[in-house]
Amino acid sequence: MPNTIIIGSGSYLPERVIERNHFSDSVFYDDNFVKIDKPNDEIIQKFVEITEIENRRYVDDDLVNSDIGAKAAQIALDDAGIDKESLDYIISATNFGDVDLHGQQSFMPSLSAIIKNKLGIKNPKCINYDMIFGCPGWVEGMVLADTLIKSGKAKNILVVGSETLSRVTDPYDRNKMIFADGAGAVVVTATEEENVGIIAHNTMCFNGDELAYLENSHSLNPEADQTKKYIRMRGRKIYEFALKYVPDAMKQTIDSAGLTLDDIDKILLHQANAKMDHAMISRLFKLYGKSSYEHTVSPMTIQEFGNSSVATVPTMYDLIKKGKMEGHSFKDNSYILFASVGAGMNINAIVYKFP
Repeated sequence: MPNTIIIGSGSYLPERVIERNHFSDSVFYDDNFVKIDKPNDEIIQKFVEITEIENRRYVDDDLVNSDIGAKAAQIALDDAGIDKESLDYIISATNFGDVDLHGQQSFMPSLSAIIKNKLGIKNPKCINYDMIFGCPGWVEGMVLADTLIKSGKAKNILVVGSETLSRVTDPYDRNKMIFADGAGAVVVTATEEENVGIIAHNTMCFNGDELAYLENSHSLNPEADQTKKYIRMRGRKIYEFALKYVPDAMKQTIDSAGLTLDDIDKILLHQANAKMDHAMISRLFKLYGKSSYEHTVSPMTIQEFGNSSVATVPTMYDLIKKGKMEGHSFKDNSYILFASVGAGMNINAIVYKFP
C-alpha cells in the first residue's frame, strides 16, 4: 500500500493589511441585538487581548476566492515540479465558494472546477471535489487525498484551502475582526517508501446542538437589511467545545500512530484565536502529564494574518517549509501534527512524517 507525502506547497497572502484602526468607526451590537455602549478603542483592545489578532489580510476588490486559491495552487505545483496534467484530483476546501463584493455566494460551478480552469488544466481525468467541512476542510481534504492514494485510485493530488471571509461578515458584529482572507495549497503524491507521509488520521463530527455554534444568520443590527446572512459565531460555546474534545482527538491520533507527544516536533493547529489555541495545546500536554510546554512546538500566525479558516494550516505549513517563519523549520524524518476544529462542529487531526 503506498504512502502519501507532500512534494510541493504554496500560499497566497492578500496585500491589504487591515490594522486595528480599520474598525475605529464601526458600530457594534451584541448577541441580544443591542448596541454596545462602549468606546470602540476599549472594544478593540479587549478583542486583541483575547485573540492576539493585531492585523489581518483582505483580498483586493477585483479578486475572488477561486483567484487566490489558484494562485496558491500554482505556486504549489511549481514547487512540486510536476506536470499539472498529471493531477488525478483537485480537492478544494472552502465554506462559501466564490463571494463577490456584495456578499453573493456561488457554488456553481464548484470552486474546485473553477480553480482547475484557472490553472489551465485540460485533462478530463483530473477530477474536482469541493470539501465543505468548516475550518477543518483542508485537513479533511488531506485525509481524503490519503484515502484515494492508499486505495490506488490516484497518484498526484492537489489539495487547496482558500477563503474570503471578509465578504461574509456582519458589519455590526465584533467577531468580524477575527476573520480574514487567504489561500494555501499542497501537492501530495504516492510513494512506496515505508513509514513516511500521513501515518495516522482521525475525524470526529458533532452535528447535534453544535450546528448552531457556527452558522449563517441575520445582522445583529435590527435596523439593518435582514434579508442578508452573515457568518455568526458563538465564541463561548466554541471555546468550551474545543477544549473538551480537540485535545483528546489530537492525543488519539498520536497514540494511533504508535507515538507519544515527545515524538511530535511541531503542532500545526488551525488558527482560530490565540487564547483558544494556547488552551488546547496546554490541555493536550496535560493529557500526557506535562504541566507546561515550549511555545515553539505550536507556531502561530493569527496575530498577523487573522483567521482565514481552511487556509490557516496550509499557509502556515508553506511559510515554515519555505523558511518564512523566523525560528521555525521542519526536520527530516520528524513528525508533525495537523489539527483543526470548526463549523459542524467537526474536528480532525493528522500525524505526518517527513521523508
